[in-house]
Amino acid sequence: MRTIAVLGGGIGGLAASYYLCKSPQISKVVVFESSNRFGGRLWSTRRSDGAVFEHGPRAIRPAGAVGHNTLNMVDDLGLAMEILPVTHSHVASKNRYLYVNGQLHRMPSGISGLLRTVPPFSRPLLLNIAMEILVKKGTEDDESIHSFVSRRLGKELADIAVDSLCRGVFAGDCKKLSVRSCLPLLYNAEQRRGSLTLGLLLGSGPNPVVTPGPLAQRSIKESWAQWSLSRGLESLAESITEYLQQSEIVQLHREAAVKQISPSASGWMIHLEDGVISADHIISALPAKALASSLPPSCQPLIQELQDISTVTVAVVNLEYDGSILPVKGFGHLIPSSEDRGVLGVVYDSVSFPQHNRPKGETTRLTVMMGGAWFQEEFGAPEAVKDEHLLARATEVVNCHLGVNTAPSWSWVTLQRDCIPQYYQGHYRRVGE
Repeated sequence: MRTIAVLGGGIGGLAASYYLCKSPQISKVVVFESSNRFGGRLWSTRRSDGAVFEHGPRAIRPAGAVGHNTLNMVDDLGLAMEILPVTHSHVASKNRYLYVNGQLHRMPSGISGLLRTVPPFSRPLLLNIAMEILVKKGTEDDESIHSFVSRRLGKELADIAVDSLCRGVFAGDCKKLSVRSCLPLLYNAEQRRGSLTLGLLLGSGPNPVVTPGPLAQRSIKESWAQWSLSRGLESLAESITEYLQQSEIVQLHREAAVKQISPSASGWMIHLEDGVISADHIISALPAKALASSLPPSCQPLIQELQDISTVTVAVVNLEYDGSILPVKGFGHLIPSSEDRGVLGVVYDSVSFPQHNRPKGETTRLTVMMGGAWFQEEFGAPEAVKDEHLLARATEVVNCHLGVNTAPSWSWVTLQRDCIPQYYQGHYRRVGE
């Protein structure tokens, strides 16, 4: 029987604890969270009038082993009735936009979209895909996403679509991010089949399999593209926390920053502000630099590897407007770095999840994401930037990109500091170390 310490009470630490407390081999799980709340980046505001706003992640993908695993957990937690699914046929799934050359352009979708020349691209995307099969396999063990896509699918696609995608997903620079670590599906397709097209058609290697439970089976049957929860995604973290509180073997500690961990004869000693706790094993769900600062000097090589993992800061600006103000309907739009380095994209929250609008009176909810890898050069040091400046920039973007001249009726600015780790070229080697 063992005692496990879990460092960090974000969604990673909570999920780890959820699985640990189901194991018959474990007698005690102790969770340490430095802040006054559990859930980390999962953070939802539920207004008294019924509106819900997300200040971090806003939806979860149901696909694959990870997607099935998450839905199995949601089912087990009794949250199935709160699921808000968005299907592949929904307008938010079919319509995704790019803002290029001062205009919104709908991304090509379906066969007809691939056969025609669709702005901002200068030729049909099917030509890029057809030519890709003839491209020789790369010889490098890793390369940037931009280099990889330029080589296989052409520079235009890399400069516009992939640049925008990397800003939307990683808030990062595709000329630095590793294709092997960020987009392993594409990297493995080339390695196994010599072509992305063939790899995606024929499969590029074994994938982990998780048996889908009733909710995951429903997601497959109904063809979900993404999902949220009626009270926002923070309710997932709250439900896991409640589950852990009811477990007899779990201890949850808020405002319990780990100062240092050190090996002992039987396992580990965890040093806190007000005492020391011993454990047989430690699972760290801390950001890399936070773990680095708590490791003993004897772990110097590991400390250096962790310190070398970069992170980026993202400003998340939630806006609510009275009435229906969108000129188009879709998930939202992304902006390539060549168009505006500071603004990553705008999410049309009301389209995907109208259930999160306030019930009375028509409103439109948007989220503007800014900064990322370009935060410092565009806005200065995160600790010095003013909320008013970020709000002004966000409303200016909505005005310019979407033609919305009215002021928002409600707004909320959140600075998510060091929120997304950046897997730069060679990251797989660091993980191996």
